[in-house]
Amino acid sequence: MNLSVNFCGINFPNPTVVASGYLGVTGASLANCVRSGAGGVTGKTLFMDERPGHPNPTVITFPGGLINAVGLCGEGIKNARHEFEKYRDLAPENPIIGSIGGKNIDELVEVARIMQEYPVDMLELNFSCPNVDDEMGWPIACDAQLTAKATQAIRKVVKKPISVKLSPNVPNIALIARHAEEAGANAITAVNTMGPGMLIDIKMRRPILANKVGGVSGQALFPIALRCVYDVYKAVKIPIIATGGIIKGQDAIAMLMAGGSLLGIGSAIASYDLACFDMLNEKIQEFMKEEGFSDISELVGLAHQN
Repeated sequence: MNLSVNFCGINFPNPTVVASGYLGVTGASLANCVRSGAGGVTGKTLFMDERPGHPNPTVITFPGGLINAVGLCGEGIKNARHEFEKYRDLAPENPIIGSIGGKNIDELVEVARIMQEYPVDMLELNFSCPNVDDEMGWPIACDAQLTAKATQAIRKVVKKPISVKLSPNVPNIALIARHAEEAGANAITAVNTMGPGMLIDIKMRRPILANKVGGVSGQALFPIALRCVYDVYKAVKIPIIATGGIIKGQDAIAMLMAGGSLLGIGSAIASYDLACFDMLNEKIQEFMKEEGFSDISELVGLAHQN
């Protein structure tokens, strides 16, 4: 069974891709993911300047998944090139996606201009983090016109493929995806975490996270993310990186059938460590063999045909 995926002209040996923010701090840690079976990786979101992120605690678990408010910490785009070069040296055959953020559209454009010169295969535009303040007061991905404006501005300076990362916290994600496509996006990443959510320590009588609120991921997000991917697939002609709560093999297969071509993996790493990539790929292959499929592309969007 063929699991390889040609995504925006980029060849991935299998559909699993490390989602941004998971083990994406160094080139070595990302390379370790592909040695463990990931088809490709996404780096952490980088801004123009260094960001300290939020104070600890930043990540907590609950029965339905994770809540995190890491705060997109990072060393800044100009200091990060060596990590991409390190990854490329260690994993020359597996694609890497560079994730960018910005306090405003001007910063996004400048970070994108720098990132495209790095050894990355495509860019992911993080318009959708639910717990980072910016000058606009809300994530770009919550506004269709703003999404189009930012995408178009970046498209003018970037020749490499770009994927717009959307938020589940909107009433009509399909509309926003169409605006991104019309503005020049080559792909959609659906979705970021939902929320923000909160957990309270009843003994301490206060929220557990230092930031009080954080993005919700894991099993609680999966049904929402699946519906978002399904809606986006119906609305656009560009491919989708389906992300959000994929933990088991059946989750991965459902995301493919909803319309994802690649699978952004984060929650499964938290549940199974790096063994998750081989596990998910094996489950997909088992299903394909049992159901008579020879190429993974045959699964993409299959739920729309029935």
